[in-house]
Amino acid sequence: MKNVLVIYFTQSGQLHDIAQNIAAPFIADPGVNVVFHRIEMEQPFPFPWNKEQFFDAFPESFLQIPAKLKPVPQHVLDVKYDLVLFHYQVWFLSPSIPINSFLKSPEAKLLLNNTPVVTISGSRNMWFLAQEKIKVLLKQNGALLKGNIALTDRAGNLISVITIVEWMFSGKKTRHLGIFPLPGVSDKDITESEKFGLTIHHALLQDDFSNLQDKLLVQGAVRVNTYLVGVDTKGNYIFSKWSAFISKNPEKRKKLLKIFVVYLVLAIWVISPIVYILHLIMYPFNFNKNKRIIKYYKGVESA
Repeated sequence: MKNVLVIYFTQSGQLHDIAQNIAAPFIADPGVNVVFHRIEMEQPFPFPWNKEQFFDAFPESFLQIPAKLKPVPQHVLDVKYDLVLFHYQVWFLSPSIPINSFLKSPEAKLLLNNTPVVTISGSRNMWFLAQEKIKVLLKQNGALLKGNIALTDRAGNLISVITIVEWMFSGKKTRHLGIFPLPGVSDKDITESEKFGLTIHHALLQDDFSNLQDKLLVQGAVRVNTYLVGVDTKGNYIFSKWSAFISKNPEKRKKLLKIFVVYLVLAIWVISPIVYILHLIMYPFNFNKNKRIIKYYKGVESA
C-alpha cells in the first residue's frame, strides 16, 4: 500500500478542485491510500476580501511572516507518506501566508522530511520567485522536490489584473461586465490536470521520480514567460523595500499602505506596459539569456 498526502489551502475552492483532479488517479487505485489535509488558519482570512483587508496582508505575505494555524489532525501525522502533492497559491509574489505558515511549522518537517514532493501552484501568472521561496522552505524541511506544475490564468497580464481583483473582492467567479474572460485557472485546465496525476501516479508505482519533471513538461505542466520573470524579479526587489518600510513603521501602517496601493496601480498600468515594450525590443539581444531562464524555471533544481 502506497500512502499519498495531498496538502492545500483554498479560499475560493480553486485549489481544492485542482487537488481533486490531480489526485483522481490515486483515489481510483485501491493500492493507494490518499489523505487530504486542508491548511486552516486559527483566524481565517476573509473571502471575499475588502480592499483594506487585502492590502493589509501585503507586508506579512511578502516577508513570509507565519501566522497561527489550526493543528494538523493526528491521523494525518500518524502516516509515513511515499509522496506529497503540495498545492499553493501566490500572494504578493510570495507563497500565501497559510502556506508559508505551514512550511515553517514543526508538523511540516514531520510530514515532508525525506519525502518526494510535487509542487502544484494555481496563480494569476507570476509564480516564478514564489516557487524559489517554496524550494528554500522545502529544503529546510528535508523534502525531496521531484516535480512542479504551475497552473495559471491564461488571460493577458493587464486583463487578468482586472478579473482577479473583481473575483477577490466580489467572491464571484463570473465574467466581469459580461465581456471579460472568467478569472483564474480555466475550468478546462483544471479538468485536464488529471493527466498530470496519471503521470505522477505511474512514477509512484515505479518508485522512480528521477525523470518526472521532464514527463510533466511534455504535458505542458509549466509555461515560462521571460517578460513575467523579469517583472516578478523587479517586483520582488521593490516589494522588499515597501514591506520592510511598512513593517518598521507600524504607527503609520494604514497611511503607508494607502500610498503603496497608489504606487502599485501606477506600476501595473503605467510602468508595466513600458517595461513590456522594452522587453520586446531587447528580446533578440537576450535570446541566449532567455533560453537559460526558461530552462531553469521549467526545472526543479535550485540555483
